[in-house]
This record gives sequence, structure tokens and C-alpha cells, in this order.
Amino acid sequence: MEIIAYIHTDFKEKFGIPRQSGLVENKGYITFTLKYNNADAVRGLEQFSHIWLIWDFSKAHKKDWSPTVRPPRLGGNKRIGVFATRSPFRPNSLGLSCVRLVKVETEGPQGIVLYVEGADILDGTPIFDIKPYLAYADSKPDALCGFASHAPDEIKEVVFQCELPLQMDWDTEKTVTEILMQDPRPSYQDDEEKVYGMRYGDFEIKFRVQQQKIYVARVDVVR
Repeated sequence: MEIIAYIHTDFKEKFGIPRQSGLVENKGYITFTLKYNNADAVRGLEQFSHIWLIWDFSKAHKKDWSPTVRPPRLGGNKRIGVFATRSPFRPNSLGLSCVRLVKVETEGPQGIVLYVEGADILDGTPIFDIKPYLAYADSKPDALCGFASHAPDEIKEVVFQCELPLQMDWDTEKTVTEILMQDPRPSYQDDEEKVYGMRYGDFEIKFRVQQQKIYVARVDVVR
């Protein structure tokens, strides 16, 4: 397979990325490689509100594969078949995400740019294919979802105990809050005194979790 594009997000590290697409309305954009940077290739795409991205777990490649993995959703201790999960550690390292298509740009300096929201993908990740989301075929409201039958429980409140940097605008603060509400910690971590660090865009966020509240102790600008 050939790489057709790359996605650009504010997720600079794996820690903190939402566990599924669409859980947080973070912004991103997609640029195309030279061979596929052709406006005809996206003609009509602007008529769709959502698209599927097929992409490469480029930071999770392994020479060998395991038939079982330990999903964070099950506490990180119970093993289950790799094909019953969305784990990045797969035979072919393929990811699948549904994102909202905000805008299709074809005449800017970068050629084709797709502006999207809700991606659960690391910055700079290669994309192999893009397909439109079709509600009548892709939405299955009565589907059985096994051990992931509902969205992860959210933290009820995020408390900022520090002043935010002037460089952090309201949209970024809102997105960071939404990410933290998903509780990015591994499911097996419940130490209320442990301080975690999460990188988002140009910011390093230090936080701890106590009694279902997240307390942000520091937000530093990454130089």
C-alpha cells in the first residue's frame, strides 16, 4: 500500500489521545502526498459530513504479533483476542477512524487540505485511504458491542489549580478539558497522589485524579 496523505493534530505523544474517534472535538487537518495531491480525487467529498480514515499505527510496528492483547478498557490485565479489540498491536498495524469533515480546501499553498474534527490519531500519522461515511449503511444502532457496550465513563469535573499560559486560547482550553474528562490514565492506575504529564500541542499539562475529579497543577509551554 502507498501512503496517500498525512494527518496533522495536536497529539504529539500517544498518552492523552482519546481511545476512540469522535469522543473529543479536537481539530486537525490532512495534507496529501505529491502523487495524490489532485483536486479531482476529492471532487464531491465536500458533500459528506464525516469520513473514514484508514491509517498506519506507525509508532506501534512490531516484527512479531500476539493473538491476544490486554485492552485498557478491561483494566490492562485481562487478555482477549486481538481481532476482538482495536488495539494498535495488530498483524498489519491498520487503524480505522471516523472523523467529521469540516472543510475541503483545494486551492491553498499546500494543494488539497481536509480540515477535520474528532481524530484519535497521533500527529504526522500516515493515511492509506479515505472513504465517505454513509449513515444508512455504516450506522448500526442495534449492534452488540461486547465488552465496549458504552462509552467510557467521564470524569465529572476538571479543576485548574494554576493560571493558564497566555498562549492557550479558549478553544485549546476547551479541548484539553474534554480530553482530561475522558481520563487518559491507564485503567489500572488509581494512585491519587501520582502526577501525570500529557502533551497537547505546545503545552505540557500536569494533573492528578482524586475522587473522580481531575486537578490540573501546571500547564507549561513547550519550547
